[in-house]
Amino acid sequence: MEITVYGDSILKGILLENGRYTINREWEDKLSVRLGATIRNRSRFGCTIGKALAMIRRDPPTSLDGERLAVLELGGNDCDYRWEEIAAAPREAHDCKTPPKEFMETYREAVDLVRRGGCTPVLMTLPPIHSERYLRFICRDGLSRENILAWLGDVDAIYRWQAMYSAMVTELAAEENVRLIDLRAAFENAGVPAEELLCADGIHPSRKGQSVIFETLCRCAA
Repeated sequence: MEITVYGDSILKGILLENGRYTINREWEDKLSVRLGATIRNRSRFGCTIGKALAMIRRDPPTSLDGERLAVLELGGNDCDYRWEEIAAAPREAHDCKTPPKEFMETYREAVDLVRRGGCTPVLMTLPPIHSERYLRFICRDGLSRENILAWLGDVDAIYRWQAMYSAMVTELAAEENVRLIDLRAAFENAGVPAEELLCADGIHPSRKGQSVIFETLCRCAA
């Protein structure tokens, strides 16, 4: 089996520890051994569905004989905003990096391209984020929290907006009859406080969170 991963920093294995970003490939190495699979991880920090589609077009997933899977974990950067622009002009309208309609259309195109290449697409929902931690993180270098909150309405709007993008992935999987790995539910049902599963920035899984990702992928592959 060969698994090609198109994701963002979550499946890249990015951790924020001691104020620095590092990469932990442990889940990827363990998964390869557990499944007896070759894993080509093309995840990128900051990757959006548009960037992933460009990668698939440029270098589509290929393998030797056997089952080929393409796991897509995207949406976290698509739903994000340019917070410095919001902090500077909180009374103006601002679009996220990939508006919902464009997100769905581009994601659907990516799924179709993967299929036409003879590979089986597998979609993943997004782990929950911690709104307060994330807002504190984006304001760490002086962005106006007051201005950002004035634009948001309330801090939990960050959580709700990101949850909507995760729900769109679920909707797309149902519409396209694509297998879905519900990573969001796995985090919500992990039985530990959400804070323990996320780094200090409120968005990247901690080492415990990465363990949840590994166990979820193993269960889904069984």
